[in-house]
Amino acid sequence: MDFKTGKELLELCRRESLPISEVMRRRETEEGGLTRAEAENRMQRALEIMRNAAARPIDHPVPSMGGLIGGEAQKLHRHADQGACACGTLLSRAMMYAVAVLETNASMGLIVAAPTAGSAGVVPGVLLALQDEHSLPDGRIVDALFNAGAVGYLAMRNATVAGAVGGCQAEVGVAAAMAASAAVELLGGKPQQCLSAASTVLANMLGLVCDPVGGLVEYPCQIRNASGVANALAAAELALSGVSALIPFDEMLDTMAAVGRRIPPELRETALGGCAAAPSACARCRR
Repeated sequence: MDFKTGKELLELCRRESLPISEVMRRRETEEGGLTRAEAENRMQRALEIMRNAAARPIDHPVPSMGGLIGGEAQKLHRHADQGACACGTLLSRAMMYAVAVLETNASMGLIVAAPTAGSAGVVPGVLLALQDEHSLPDGRIVDALFNAGAVGYLAMRNATVAGAVGGCQAEVGVAAAMAASAAVELLGGKPQQCLSAASTVLANMLGLVCDPVGGLVEYPCQIRNASGVANALAAAELALSGVSALIPFDEMLDTMAAVGRRIPPELRETALGGCAAAPSACARCRR
């Protein structure tokens, strides 16, 4: 069940008549030396951590270590309770969970890097919101996490997930690609549609720079996680409706990596450009 490209993954799915999640689950057992139960338990634990990280700041906001964020998830929650959501219940809830995870991370709480700490809110944001919206059991969400893991593995193997190497397109962009693929499978889509959604996300977020204010994983990282869930859900909807990505997933990964190499160092996690260099951001960090 080993695969090194999206094309190979889709061929395995076709040949074995399996969804991406099951191919990845079997790869973890065959290549990772785990029993099926061990792999399942580890993913269940990851889901538990994600859920806790997404829940705590909603009721108990904690200021971040850098003082740039804190309380945003609770504000979104209260706004939704007033029935004034501009985005609808699913996207509003996904955004709330996503920013909550970044609050947990920035206040030294426990999170799952999916694929990084700075992008850790996107996958749980999308999947936990879909679980709430459709009353899905944990077992289905665990399957979706295996699907997301396959996309993340391919990105790490064939491109990058590091903002210092490829900009935020490699962090929040890949996280959103993982979430989009997982959402498609969760809602009954086929493997080809999963990777089509992932490709669409990477195209939509191509060139996104990494410019953390003060060098901290707080701002604009948190709000980019919120935009990441929106991108993921939009791409999933497109794929499920039959709108296919023109560029295959493997080619989009190559494109993302090539663009990342061309992003100036000032815009790759050095806090020397972009939002980090804005006068208001600099003034806030000197306080």
